[in-house]
Amino acid sequence: MSQSGNKSYPQMAEGPGFARISETGAEASGDISFRVLRDVMVRMRDGVLLATDIYLPATMDAGTQKLPVVLERTPYGKHLPSRSECSAEDARPLSREQVALHFLRHGYVVVYQDCRGRYASGGSFVKYTSDAEDGYDSCAWIIDQPWSNGRIGSIGLSYAAHTQAAMASLGAPGLVAMFLDSGGFSNAFQGGIRQGGAFEMKQATWALRQALESPEISNDAQRQARLRAVDMREWFGRSLEWAPGNSPLSEAPEYEDYLFDQWRRGSFDDYWRQPGLNAQTYYAAFSDAAMVHMSSWYDPYPRTATENYVGLSLRKKGPVCLILGPWIHGNRSVSYSGDVDFGPEATLDGHLARNFLELRRRWFDRWLKADERAPSPLPPVSLFVMGGGSGLKDAAGRMQHGGVWRSEQDWPLPDTRPVAYYLHADSRLSTQAPRQQDASLSYRYDPHRPVPTIGGAVTSGEPLMVGGAFDQRESAASFGSQLPYRALSERDDILVFQSAVLEEDVEVTGVVTATLWISSDCPDTDFTIKLIDVYPPNADYPEGFAMNLTDGILRTRYRNSWEQPELMEPGRPYLIHIEAFPTSNLFKRGHRIRIDISSSNFPRFDCNPNTGEPEGRATQVRIAHNRVYLDSLHPSFVSLPTIPARSH
Repeated sequence: MSQSGNKSYPQMAEGPGFARISETGAEASGDISFRVLRDVMVRMRDGVLLATDIYLPATMDAGTQKLPVVLERTPYGKHLPSRSECSAEDARPLSREQVALHFLRHGYVVVYQDCRGRYASGGSFVKYTSDAEDGYDSCAWIIDQPWSNGRIGSIGLSYAAHTQAAMASLGAPGLVAMFLDSGGFSNAFQGGIRQGGAFEMKQATWALRQALESPEISNDAQRQARLRAVDMREWFGRSLEWAPGNSPLSEAPEYEDYLFDQWRRGSFDDYWRQPGLNAQTYYAAFSDAAMVHMSSWYDPYPRTATENYVGLSLRKKGPVCLILGPWIHGNRSVSYSGDVDFGPEATLDGHLARNFLELRRRWFDRWLKADERAPSPLPPVSLFVMGGGSGLKDAAGRMQHGGVWRSEQDWPLPDTRPVAYYLHADSRLSTQAPRQQDASLSYRYDPHRPVPTIGGAVTSGEPLMVGGAFDQRESAASFGSQLPYRALSERDDILVFQSAVLEEDVEVTGVVTATLWISSDCPDTDFTIKLIDVYPPNADYPEGFAMNLTDGILRTRYRNSWEQPELMEPGRPYLIHIEAFPTSNLFKRGHRIRIDISSSNFPRFDCNPNTGEPEGRATQVRIAHNRVYLDSLHPSFVSLPTIPARSH
């Protein structure tokens, strides 16, 4: 570990550059000696100083030797271990120093920086919206340093992937290689902050934890104690009553302010077009770097990764690569997700490289160092097709679903065939269109009794929600479940449609969409869809296992436009479209394909009060009676991206 050296604060001239160096020193680790410049303060265009750690080989002559730079900008503490860096052996987080030394051994300088308003950096933290300009300015500073050869590679998970896309959206100077792990908003309005018009409540649980580490709270023992005492279950139980000054974040107004700002911006306006929130708007200006977009089926960012891959691979020289695994957010070194295991080959470690560090280092060796002798370590698309397992419990008690990795040349897969599965009034899911007239099913949606979130593309939601694949049953672990616990299919506010028992395997890989004819007795409400792989009963699961794959939501006021919401006329039928996140699953012979339709998925998404009031400002709550039409004049269906049978 690094030793704390004597602190010094040299005077600096005005302008970008060092404002102080709080620690320097030379140390040895194994086969390499290195120096660390800690808390180098880099000046941004508005004068705010960002704390930056620089790892250099101890023998480096910065006046004559210049090396490529690996950069990570993070809100999680540049001095703290990172979930994005884990040991392949036991999945424990590695220290940033361990990661830095790996790159130093292979001829790189490593730079870590605290984002604005976090830990040692100055300024106020406003989530996501300062990272484009700050990242650009930091890159401009790096390429001007005597130890830099002007070529930068970026790394980082989650928020540290968002910071990469943010600075690349402005064409950050020197950025020639990127590895975006589970983030980098293609459009935060449709994944990450909002989705289908609904608000992702993980923004509140994330803000609460991060506020505890903010300067304004960590330096105030009384406020910190009050914030630590917040009962999230109690607060979320009355989330429809939240208002500024009356929320779990009332003790941290800096965090409460941006939370409500995002929550109340229901319409797609210029706020959502900012470079830190919407890479799609900036694809033309995006850095022409060699880049990898990585996500997973139970991560909040597979839509981000696939949209960025498609949008940038068409516009940039690249190469642009895509990796999609079966894990939850950032957990690439474990084989399970929730209560389901995908087999020992499911981890990224050992598939594309010995471990994640080596994979990125090989990517940078080829493209950051421009070593044409080094082969590219990645095909255009690497994806994990879930399914094919026994369906029995493994030694850890998880259901064995199985799966395989596959290399592809593009996304969407070129041989994708969309197949319409129609919803029928007798709860069938069939490729045959309905012939009935005047057929529909209805249910009652009570915002005070929402459908509980059981797994899915969830992160940062603990202790209220966790991501992954689960049997779709209520339990004490699922916030909002009520006694007696039961299968979600038994709730009276969910419409369940399932296929006949499959006579042959069916692979679904791609984006799942639903086209529904609906009505409501309220001016606004939500509709949700969920795709489920239904296992037949077996010795370990005598009632079968209903495994969630992907889901989506639509707030009906946005059925025609994200910019111009329109309320509904009670009882009038409307055509709506819902887009779920992409997935990849092999439905085995003997299984069933199931679609659930409802109007809530809480606490993953905020509950619609059904009144049509401005979002985040509801003063009333109504119970909605919602209807889905299922007849020949109003056919409702889901479109499943089906892949022809191939060898796995």
